Amino acid sequence: MTLIKSISGIRGTIGGKCGDNLTPFDIVKFTTAYSKWLKNQSKKEKYKVVVGRDGRISGNTVKQLVIGTLSCCGIDVIDIDMATTPTTEMAVTEFEADGGIILTASHNPMQWNALKLLNSNGEFVTASDGKFILENSEKAEAETEYSQVTELGNITIVEGFEDVHIQHTLNLPLVDVKAIKEANFTVCVDTINSVGGIIVPKLLKALGVNNFTIINETPDGNFAHNPEPLKQHLTGLSEAVLKTKADVGFAVDPDVDRLAIMQEDGEMFGEEYTLVAVSDYILQHTKGNTVSNLSSSRALKDVTEKHGGSYTASAVGELNVVTEMKRVKAVIGGEGNGGVIYPELHYGRDSICGIALFLTYLAKKKMKVSELRATYPQYFMSKNKIQLTPEINVDNVLKMVEEAYSKQSDAKLTTIDGVKIDFKEGWVHLRKSNTEPIIRVYTESTSPENADKLAEDMIKKVEELIK
Repeated sequence: MTLIKSISGIRGTIGGKCGDNLTPFDIVKFTTAYSKWLKNQSKKEKYKVVVGRDGRISGNTVKQLVIGTLSCCGIDVIDIDMATTPTTEMAVTEFEADGGIILTASHNPMQWNALKLLNSNGEFVTASDGKFILENSEKAEAETEYSQVTELGNITIVEGFEDVHIQHTLNLPLVDVKAIKEANFTVCVDTINSVGGIIVPKLLKALGVNNFTIINETPDGNFAHNPEPLKQHLTGLSEAVLKTKADVGFAVDPDVDRLAIMQEDGEMFGEEYTLVAVSDYILQHTKGNTVSNLSSSRALKDVTEKHGGSYTASAVGELNVVTEMKRVKAVIGGEGNGGVIYPELHYGRDSICGIALFLTYLAKKKMKVSELRATYPQYFMSKNKIQLTPEINVDNVLKMVEEAYSKQSDAKLTTIDGVKIDFKEGWVHLRKSNTEPIIRVYTESTSPENADKLAEDMIKKVEELIK
């Protein structure tokens, strides 16, 4: 089964049987349930929803199903077509819409697509709202009465909204176009044949970057490699950076909410350190707190405390990060996968904002990217998983781990999302998968060997507890 239903949306592979894959029937019933939720939020005569999509091959087909269903539910649609996830989020508030639907499967391969659901703030719906939508999607066929022909929602096509996104980014006080232009950077970017190929060249030109190379620029959804912006997938970018003698390389995922940075030597800056570097810059000018999720690098905590701020870890997931950021009034936050959330612009992971802020910082530091990376604490991660049989209760296993370490004096436990155990020289985070009987084991320490050893010891401990 490749249809994954969660509180934040529905994700699956295109085609196949209804209920098992992302088929037209599944798209229609889920959009219908979202429409019902929307109308429950307020009593209005007319509702308005923004729809944007990444560059996937299936994108236009899925979009037509979604906007047609919204119209049949009597909801007006603002169709911004190919747009990044942060662009769509910003369009919701710009058009004073009641919600938004982003059609993207993020870093998943090209056969996947998804519906990601937004509220009137351009932010992901809450867990309780997502639960309501999921429950009502199963009742859609039996209980929904669609609009009569005179009550169909209007569909408005808006082109070029990425220009608005770029302008709002340029208007940020901490984005210094003059400094970037004077630095005369040479930049390479891998936009994975999706919507990054539309917005990133415009952004670089607007920032005064005249020397840039875009690889995999055509937004046709034919991803040139695995779209997750990890080191092993970015050999082409590394070669382009070295060939053009670029000062910096950037890689974005298909919906442009994750940003990976490559050094001038063709080596990765480290996806965990995108947020660290941007936060370092922000905190030098704006005193305050930061937030990232439990599986993100300890380096953000170190940088935050260096600037006199307080760091908080949230449960994994953008919605959880944003909720915690609002609670502690964080000035910057995000996720260690390259997701930068800057509330000054909006509460969403935004690579466009990330590129602009990073280039500003690099211009002001007047140093190479590799030299900037060397100024941060050196941490290394190891990501593993423990395969379990279906009959094993994962929650019980995690509870046993919690109890085993609860009385250990050198271990600090956090249980808001699985079990995280902080030691002096590193940490281990165990989380259950929502889709298969496995426990994800993330570790971080001061060397690759120490991170691997932490993982090996924890996996052995879990296996002993199971026995």
